[in-house]
Amino acid sequence: MTELGIVTPEAVVLEFETAGVGSRLIAKVLDLLVQGAAAALVITAAVILGSTPVGLAGVYFGVFLIVFGYPLAMETLWRGRTLGKAAMGLRVVTIEGAPIRFRHALVRDALGLVDFYVTSGGAAILSVLLTKRNQRLGDLAAGTLVLRERRASQTVTAVSFWVPPGWEGYAATLDVSGLTGADYQVVRSFLVRAQTLDPWTRDRLAREIATAILPRLRHQPPPGVPAEVLLVCVAALYQQRQRSVPRPMEAPPAYAPTAPPAYAPAAPPAPVGPPVAPAAPALPIPDGFRPPD
Repeated sequence: MTELGIVTPEAVVLEFETAGVGSRLIAKVLDLLVQGAAAALVITAAVILGSTPVGLAGVYFGVFLIVFGYPLAMETLWRGRTLGKAAMGLRVVTIEGAPIRFRHALVRDALGLVDFYVTSGGAAILSVLLTKRNQRLGDLAAGTLVLRERRASQTVTAVSFWVPPGWEGYAATLDVSGLTGADYQVVRSFLVRAQTLDPWTRDRLAREIATAILPRLRHQPPPGVPAEVLLVCVAALYQQRQRSVPRPMEAPPAYAPTAPPAYAPAAPPAPVGPPVAPAAPALPIPDGFRPPD
């Protein structure tokens, strides 16, 4: 089992635990037992009806539906789960973390011939062991992952950002199309931890991060725009660009930045020794964010 991050359409990184060989093998055995029981019923019905051409055709068609149709239908209609996966707390998702669709399940099912039947499961086991995300050949071709759903439900946290009230007009002047996922992650990491920092460090980091992303934004903030407000606007616009999320009517913003500190840190105590000339007074931090020229 390995830990990995998935960036959702909301531009939020979710930490998941991929399923290893053991849990996937047990889930597959459970599914094979279900398929075997269904195939036994089909064959029993064919024996009762007699070995006519129609009966034999029905047997072949029924076995085909059980072998190929069962995982295809279950994973498509049950959002990436089969009976075996549900029993083991597993789910198939895309590499973006979204529910799989029919095309994903079809590719996984088709490659299952090689993964499970042609190689007797050897290809699937080797592929899961050798790939970073524990993917079998069907997963690699379809762009899917098998996750441990029970563990994921306990660790997933999502943070939504909104443009601070009164800054909507300024946010409309920003273009975040040049921002990369790595840039967003730096901004997000700062914002979710900003309230745990002391005011001086918080303002300094906000200025440094804002200065670093300004070339990608192709933007020069006017005087009076705090660096942290700029970062919140950027995070909110980046999430909206990934997927439009309607704002709650009465719920407060998920994140509300505070104004940057308007004071300088206290000067260190004077060393013990001969008297020295008094130090120059510390300059206060400007109210607005002014990146270096």
